[in-house]
Amino acid sequence: MPVTGQRVVRRALGRRLTKLRVANGKSRREVAEAKLGISEPTLHRIETGKVPVTGANVRALCWLYGADQSVTDALAELALGTSREEWWDGSPVIPDWFKLYVGLEASASKICTYDGEIIPGELQTEQYALAVFGAEQPRDDEAVHRQVKLRMQRQRALLARAPQLVTVLGEGALTRPVGGKTVLDGQIEHLRRTAKRDNVEIRVLPFTVGAHAAMAGAFRILDFDDPDDPDVVYLESHVGALYLEEEHEVAEYRRVFDLVSRASVPLENF
Repeated sequence: MPVTGQRVVRRALGRRLTKLRVANGKSRREVAEAKLGISEPTLHRIETGKVPVTGANVRALCWLYGADQSVTDALAELALGTSREEWWDGSPVIPDWFKLYVGLEASASKICTYDGEIIPGELQTEQYALAVFGAEQPRDDEAVHRQVKLRMQRQRALLARAPQLVTVLGEGALTRPVGGKTVLDGQIEHLRRTAKRDNVEIRVLPFTVGAHAAMAGAFRILDFDDPDDPDVVYLESHVGALYLEEEHEVAEYRRVFDLVSRASVPLENF
């Protein structure tokens, strides 16, 4: 199952257990009344991916739902990953709300990104990233270097795994002198090298396009090979993030991405 990171595994397992319960026609209250030692609030947290899950609880639920042995064994094995940490899970530098994104990114088969203001983190050079984090004027300068170190680690892990990356950048992201002209020139050269990878496509939305479909702001669409893992739209703010999974929500962002993608040009032609 193409999931990694405890939060992503919890999420995937929760969806699978919910499907089994619904297919069996049982409510959460009925499960709680079955005397499995799982209360209704605990079942809610399991199904929504909020807590680790033991193999014993998974097997008990599968027994109640009448799941066959192969499904039971697969889900019990998946439960092991609900408490297993990846490198980002124990990091105090990465906010909890962003750890879910890192886990999703680590298992996505395709990532489509639009950003009109800034080069996305997975494509930034170290000097560019230093300038970005430094612009937030943190109280602790050392925190900037820790953030950048983690960003570079995340970038290496992602590029080594080589999912398909499609990025549309606003022209402003390539003209704003983040870190100064030398840093920006180095960043653009890095983009040109990265765009030569078979799995990477970088496009630019010129100012001459005028009004465009993505003027509401930056977003990401993450696709997954496993049909049980719904595709996700990720929207980030300074204090948290929003994850959209409803089909009509994802479809609307795909429509917007297709529009700006068609209006953009390949980086090599810019």
